[in-house]
Amino acid sequence: EVQLVESGGGLVHTGGSLRLSCAASGFTFDDYAIAWFRQAPGKEREGVSCISTSDGNTHYAGSVKGRFTVSSDNAENTVYLQMDTLKPEDTADYYCAAAYYLGKYFNPWDEYEYDYWGRGTQVTVSA
Repeated sequence: EVQLVESGGGLVHTGGSLRLSCAASGFTFDDYAIAWFRQAPGKEREGVSCISTSDGNTHYAGSVKGRFTVSSDNAENTVYLQMDTLKPEDTADYYCAAAYYLGKYFNPWDEYEYDYWGRGTQVTVSA
């Protein structure tokens, strides 16, 4: 059974930090890109960051570049999102998603590329 389980969300003040985790199971981790998306209340879901687990290549949305860092522990089949200098506009439900990307054109920001999704973890940044 494929599972993506997010954890690490919570309430933090502006300028604070959180580290989200996405624990994956049920598929060949190294063959997949793992992304973080977020959805704020009343807004569409947007891509935040993505990592190709086989080569460590990363992508970041402009709004988080320089503040968020994505990494993967392939031995543990886990992807992390280190979020620093958090802002109230980072408040959202954060989801991780997995996409098989080897040998094909892959757009990390296209939600339809992703085969599996987690249930999300809530992040709230107070002003």
